[in-house]
Amino acid sequence: MDPFKVIIVEDVKLELKGTEEIFRSDIPEAEILGTAMNEGELWALMRKQLPDLLLLDLGLGGSTTIGVDICRQVHSRYPEVKVLIFTGEILNERLWVDVLQAGAQGIILKTGELLTRNDVRLVMSGRQLVFNQPILEKIVARFKRSVTGDSMRTDAVIDYDIDEYDERFLRHLALGYTKDMISQLKNMPFGVKSLEKRQVELINRLFPQNERQGVNATRLVVKALQLHIIDLDHLKPDNE
Repeated sequence: MDPFKVIIVEDVKLELKGTEEIFRSDIPEAEILGTAMNEGELWALMRKQLPDLLLLDLGLGGSTTIGVDICRQVHSRYPEVKVLIFTGEILNERLWVDVLQAGAQGIILKTGELLTRNDVRLVMSGRQLVFNQPILEKIVARFKRSVTGDSMRTDAVIDYDIDEYDERFLRHLALGYTKDMISQLKNMPFGVKSLEKRQVELINRLFPQNERQGVNATRLVVKALQLHIIDLDHLKPDNE
């Protein structure tokens, strides 16, 4: 790994000391230009000299959004500066997405093996999406759930002979639309009477014969969710 310059942003003194020690002992190619405990100190350092790498903690001064904003500004103003996130936000998955969209090269969670020489080497070599083991395990687990859900949904569509209008009808029922409202959708060429008939047909397909009595729209939607015909995480209305 070629020599490079780094600025470390961390607002907890003990953690900052540990991070500096990682660089000094494991990554001697790094020249630490300075450290910052807040946004003001960071911009002051960067006005003096730009680093090749910014190691950025997301939670500064009790806020988790400042780090995302810093990442976005650095990516916009100094695109040549690589940003690696080193954060204790181990449960806030939405924050990870936000900072990756803001331009970060990767995320290292402050758990497990922490920051390693290889993580830094990959970022400095131009690799995108550099993660350590704890975050990789979370990503893989989410990927497995997603693939399993997609597979179950595909199987249910085939097993229960669900067409695009059935899915659209069920999805909008789940969103609280009435049959009259659904009949007004651009891509739903059915009147209210036809939708009522479709609801009865869906009940007959999704419920065993001894459970069909008294099934209303709410129970039908719950059954469709249980069978993965519609997905609770992707309930969005069509453009009307």
